[in-house]
Amino acid sequence: MQKKKTYAVFGLGRYGRAVAKELVENGMEVIAVDTDQSIVNDAAAHLPICKCADVTDPEVIERLGIADIDTVVICMASRLEASVMAVTLCKEAGVKTVIAKCSNEMQQKILLRVGADKVVFPENESGIRLAKNMLSSGFIDMISLSKDVSMVEIDVKDEWIGKNLIDLNLRKKYGFNIVAIKKGNKVNVNINPEQVLDAETTLIVIANTAKLARIN
Repeated sequence: MQKKKTYAVFGLGRYGRAVAKELVENGMEVIAVDTDQSIVNDAAAHLPICKCADVTDPEVIERLGIADIDTVVICMASRLEASVMAVTLCKEAGVKTVIAKCSNEMQQKILLRVGADKVVFPENESGIRLAKNMLSSGFIDMISLSKDVSMVEIDVKDEWIGKNLIDLNLRKKYGFNIVAIKKGNKVNVNINPEQVLDAETTLIVIANTAKLARIN
């Protein structure tokens, strides 16, 4: 059985709490951390593992076991120095994926420079949407069309390369409705099911959100 991914969220403002709550509600193990005890106390009602700690302290990072976490989301855009320290410490600890929230393009450049794998602008991407995209690790992007249905862009998996849509029968296997095939900047909605897929191909599909995890 595939090991369930683990997450940590640093900063439990509205954005960070939305990320953590969405992950928890989808059955993920999440360590939620903030420096304000009152915020931690309030968030603990929804987040099982909630800690009051200073994530700019290397000893705290070690004590929390962050080195064993798959993805850390840093939601402290109002505290750039703290965000930079947290990104640096997480990458030094060996965290594979560090995502940081930022307020402007200058912060984005700085956070990417110190090692963040992705930087998000909260006005462009909601906390819930970010969490859904993390949960769907095989997807480039995920947009909720309704409570139960999402549209996603999926990179062609290695085992799909050299096969066509008839061979793969993705609708039967995953319940996907393929609405377009994308290659580079070109999107083709007139799908040829006999087209052989390659590594540069992206599939745009609509599917039941609950079934999307089957592709991971």
